[in-house]
Amino acid sequence: MKASVPEMRKAFLYAFYGDDFTGSTDVLEQLASNGIPTVLYLDVPSPEHLAMFPDVEAIGIAGDSRSSSPEWMSDNLPTIFETLKSFQAPITHYKVCSTFDSSATHGSIGRAIELGMQTFHPRFVPIIVGAPHLRRYVLFGHLFAASPDGTIRRIDRHPMSQHPVTPMCESDLRVHLRTQTDTAIGLIDFTKLTGKNAAPALERELAPGNQAVLFDTLDSSTQAAAGKMLWQEALRQPLFSASSSGLTAALIPAWRDAGLIASKPNVDTIEEASPLLVVSGSCSAATERQLRWAFDHGYAGIRVDPAELMVEGGDAKTAALEVAIASLSDGRNTILYTSLGLPQNPVYGESLGRELGRLLRDLLDRTNVRRVLICGGDTCSYAVPQLHAYALTWRANLQPGAPLCVVHADDALNGLEIVLKGGQVGTYDFFDVVRGAKN
Repeated sequence: MKASVPEMRKAFLYAFYGDDFTGSTDVLEQLASNGIPTVLYLDVPSPEHLAMFPDVEAIGIAGDSRSSSPEWMSDNLPTIFETLKSFQAPITHYKVCSTFDSSATHGSIGRAIELGMQTFHPRFVPIIVGAPHLRRYVLFGHLFAASPDGTIRRIDRHPMSQHPVTPMCESDLRVHLRTQTDTAIGLIDFTKLTGKNAAPALERELAPGNQAVLFDTLDSSTQAAAGKMLWQEALRQPLFSASSSGLTAALIPAWRDAGLIASKPNVDTIEEASPLLVVSGSCSAATERQLRWAFDHGYAGIRVDPAELMVEGGDAKTAALEVAIASLSDGRNTILYTSLGLPQNPVYGESLGRELGRLLRDLLDRTNVRRVLICGGDTCSYAVPQLHAYALTWRANLQPGAPLCVVHADDALNGLEIVLKGGQVGTYDFFDVVRGAKN
């Protein structure tokens, strides 16, 4: 994989792999909106596609390891990590969700840490999970997150505790990781993170043999303190980190203080786009609230039964296509959705995401839609590859964690605008925000 990178290419400031596509665009947003030219590839890039973006300073690869097995990780992540290592960035980031949902059998963050250590041989692996910009916080190693109603709850009392595949039933992140890895993990809590004792605190955590260190991230000051410490470490020896986008946000002040990036973030506005096409495979309470709001405000809703969509040669896809094309042709904002809240039927995961992606591609080929919203972390990770694009770049910030992006493709989809929304992301009127009606 190293040979795929142009030999004279300058080193990057930052390299990352997202364990799902929505999380990948979250990091893209943090970097690009703060003046760091960034490209997010949708697979390991070819030399030709690398050459399309000669001036970027950060580079990412979007993936789907969040829903994959440890065996899949062992077979695939080493090659991806070697590719990222070849970019010679001082920080390489294995990006995980700030709700940290994972298990020993699905999306094992512990296994990713082990594989990263084998490839990068770092002095230690920093773990930053709290992301205040997303209302996710870590205090004394315990994770808290905002619920759809705005209430901050410990993660084991949050709707994520009912996730159909990876329920978060443990708030102590080190205890949670012990089910996934034997890696010794220390903790720098917020009382040690600020002030003169921050650097000695890190050495004290490493002295007994901890190979990874979790950082409290409670607010902008603790986040910035962690970022400053880690950037100083990265200048001594490149770091590999398994973290949420809280890591990226933590580094921004350190880069700004060092004069590496502009003093103010980029601000961009978007034009209204109609009709908006939405494809949702999300079963979260937040997405349910957004769907019901959209239906009440004139969006056409087309229910797609997952079981029927899985039937090869069945009529469900054809019927959904015909109704959606008619709706879009009439200029109506249109939503194809599989669930309102937790489904009563089996969760199809990967298969459903792929079928929704194929359905979306067919609709884009047969309509003039130029802005799309896809809802659901797993749905995005499996649907987007069906569009046969090769990269995304940042267009504008909308709401934290779900930027408007531009599709780069070798066919007619080039230039399509797209938003990838995780299940927990966005206000009740987020669909109108994406459409541009809330500028």
